[in-house]
Amino acid sequence: MTIVRSASAHWAGTIKEGRGTVSTQSGVLSGQPYGFNTRFEDKQGTNPEELVGAAHASCYAMALSLALTENDTPPESLDVDADVSLEKQDDGFAVTAVALSLKAVVPGVDQETFKDIAEKTKGACPISKLLNAEISLSIELA
Repeated sequence: MTIVRSASAHWAGTIKEGRGTVSTQSGVLSGQPYGFNTRFEDKQGTNPEELVGAAHASCYAMALSLALTENDTPPESLDVDADVSLEKQDDGFAVTAVALSLKAVVPGVDQETFKDIAEKTKGACPISKLLNAEISLSIELA
């Protein structure tokens, strides 16, 4: 079974003065602005790294929910942050790391089992498999 989801981007102009918009098939993002200033200068709008972070955090949360449910310890809540690092390299820029931070409420699971499931899931979610970057995970089980 193959599921295809779509997004599109439009760009006009030079790298620094140009502007773009990004949209998703679902319409959640529709004509959302992005550009050099939203990526490198913290101006209003989105950027590719922020979108990757949102995708990774949500994907990991869903994958971990599945793994915990299969362990008969379904989560009450999972809060995941993803910090995506963009670094200048000799041949341009690269996403070099994603730091996932997890805060979870999971009744009935011990710390060691939870940590083992969370770590295994870190590399198993589809977005983790997509990325060619170091992925770290910090865990807080309440």
